[in-house]
Amino acid sequence: MELVLSFSLLTVVAWLIFRAVNQRDLLQPLAQRRLPIGAHPDVAVVVPARDEEANLARCLEGLVGQDYPTGRLQILVVDDHSADATLSIARSLAASHPQIKAMRSPPLPPGWIGKSHACWIGARALTADASIEHVESPEWLCFLDADVRTAPGLLTRAVATATAERLDLLSLAPSQELGSFAERLIIPCGLYLLAFCRDLRDVQSRHGKEATATGQFLLVRTAAYRAVGGHAAVHQDICEDLALARLLKQAGRNVVLRDGKGLISARMYTGWRTLWPGFTKNLTEMFGGPTSTLAIAFAAVLLAWAVWLVPLADGLSCGRGSDLACVALAPALIAAAAMIGLHIAGAVHFRIPLWYGLLFPFAYAVGAAMAIDSIRRRVRGRIDWKGRTYR
Repeated sequence: MELVLSFSLLTVVAWLIFRAVNQRDLLQPLAQRRLPIGAHPDVAVVVPARDEEANLARCLEGLVGQDYPTGRLQILVVDDHSADATLSIARSLAASHPQIKAMRSPPLPPGWIGKSHACWIGARALTADASIEHVESPEWLCFLDADVRTAPGLLTRAVATATAERLDLLSLAPSQELGSFAERLIIPCGLYLLAFCRDLRDVQSRHGKEATATGQFLLVRTAAYRAVGGHAAVHQDICEDLALARLLKQAGRNVVLRDGKGLISARMYTGWRTLWPGFTKNLTEMFGGPTSTLAIAFAAVLLAWAVWLVPLADGLSCGRGSDLACVALAPALIAAAAMIGLHIAGAVHFRIPLWYGLLFPFAYAVGAAMAIDSIRRRVRGRIDWKGRTYR
């Protein structure tokens, strides 16, 4: 029994690590592309913001600091009924930067998610009928979260890549900034779990119907956005970014997710108070429904603790004189070393203390509790997020 268990553990761990490494290779960074002089298309950036006074100024400063031609770039902040100084900050920066405009979103219609509504209002304001506004609509729309930090070359390289590769939607995965214990414990393991579970080769293929994207940065061709109905077509989806990417992909459009390392970074949460509701609001959707979410959570906890407990059990049995346990100890230790090494490498990648790489069994256990809470919210038919309740 010890041999079967230990070799099974080693096999599963080896397969998961191979899969995770393979997924990383499929998430390519943007190439060093530039646009020819005078060939920059118009880009309109929509920044939906609700209670983002701590983040908005740095986000907008990064946008006005882009090396993209000023006359080809518009920036619109859509305040989603913030209870803090978000709108005041946007208007203050707009007063000193002509590229920036700020507006307050109309009241949220029944059945709409707040972010989708803000994005839709902003997109409509920036792409109004040319015959009415006497201006041409921008060729590209960019939806950017207010907690995102951008490098000066972001838009140039993103537009150049989307143009050269004839993409209709380019999404960039930002580098994650992790400050609190909660972020450092949960987010690396959450990203590993996504790498273990999803098949990037399939979702990145131009011929499949599945897609992946992150709403922190979406660069979408305006014509394609209009053709599928934009955010209005996904107004009830909690994961509006993924829903929009799928809609475009199923309409035959080219959709790609790339690594935004060096160009874009974000700190999504600031501790348990924001991280727990942020994850549980869409965890069930991310993993394909309640059944698959529960199965993934259970498997993750079982495997994470097995990495520690199987070698311990083999070692104790070996010490009591079991020859089979002594043989089984070797593959169990290899599996444990590989999984621990993977998570320590994650700590190095995220520039957090290495000992976080030893805490992954606790991280997956907390993640399982989040999964159960996410399923509970879905069964209850109610999700609370940023002061609103969605059904």
